[in-house]
Amino acid sequence: MSNFIRQLSPTGQGVAIMLLGMFLFALNDAMGKLLVSTYSLGQVVMVRSGAAVIVLLILLWRSGLDKVVRVERPALQAARVFFSTAELFCFYFAVAALPLADVMTYWLAAPIYVAALSPFLLGEKVGWRRWTAIAIGFIGVLVALQPSSASLTSAALFSILGSAAFAFMMLSGRQLRNTPDTVLAFWQVVGAGVAGVLAIAVVPSGWVPLKSAFDLSLLCLLGIVAMTAHILVNRALKLADAATVAPLQYTLLLWAVVFGWLMFGDIPQTGIVVGAGLIVVSGLYIFFRENALKRKADRSARPPLDDVV
Repeated sequence: MSNFIRQLSPTGQGVAIMLLGMFLFALNDAMGKLLVSTYSLGQVVMVRSGAAVIVLLILLWRSGLDKVVRVERPALQAARVFFSTAELFCFYFAVAALPLADVMTYWLAAPIYVAALSPFLLGEKVGWRRWTAIAIGFIGVLVALQPSSASLTSAALFSILGSAAFAFMMLSGRQLRNTPDTVLAFWQVVGAGVAGVLAIAVVPSGWVPLKSAFDLSLLCLLGIVAMTAHILVNRALKLADAATVAPLQYTLLLWAVVFGWLMFGDIPQTGIVVGAGLIVVSGLYIFFRENALKRKADRSARPPLDDVV
C-alpha cells in the first residue's frame, strides 16, 4: 500500500491518504459504537484518550513539549476543549442508540452550522447563494431528524447537540490558526480524558470490569486509530489542495453505511438517505463557493504586473 502511494503524484498521494484517513475515522466510530454497548461512556472516553495522549506525547517530544504549555489565547483554547469534549460524549451517547449512518449524517451538517454562524461570530460575509445552501442543509437535517413525538428521541437530540458542539469546535479552531495541530489535539484528548475520569467517579457503575485483554486493546486502539486518522488528514491537506481532498470527507457516510450493515445489521431509512443527500449537496456547494471567493480575493490582492516588474 505504501509503495503504491509513493508512486503517485503529490495530489494523488493526498487523495489516497485522505481516503484512508476517512476510512480510519469510520472504523474508529464503528469500534466506539461496539465498545459503548459493553462498557460505560466515561470508561471508553478515558481509555481512548489515554492511548491518544501517549501517541501525541511521542510526536510532541520531537517538536518540543514547551509548545503544549505556551499556547495562544488560553481562554479560547479552554472553550475549544469544552466543545470537543461535549461533542465526543454526545457522539458516543447517540451512537449507542442510533445507527452509525444516522449519527454521521447529523455530524456532517457541522460545516453548514459553521457557515451560518461565521457572519455573527467571525465577522465573515455570507452572500445569498451560501445562505440558500445553508437553508437547504438545515432542511436536510430536518428531513433526517424527522421531528415527531415518535422519532425525536434523546439520542437524536444529543446528535444535534453534538454536531453543534463540533461546529463551535471548528469555529474556535479557525481562530487558533497559529497553534500546531498536535497541540490542539493534545489538549483536546486531555480534556476528554479528565471528563472521562469524572464520569467514572460520578456515575454509578461508571467502571465496568474488563472482560478480556482483547477488549482493553480495542479501547486503546480506539484512541490510536483516531489520532492516526487526524495525522493522515493533516498530511493529505499538505500534499493536495483543500478543494481536491476536503470533499472526500463525505465518504464517511459510505463507510458508515457499510460498517453499520456489516457489524450491526443497520439499513438506512429513506429519510436519512434523502436528508444526507441534501446535507452533502449543501456542504459541497458552501465549500466550493468559499474557495472560489478566496481565490478571487487572492487575485485582487496581488499587485499589478507593472508594479512587480
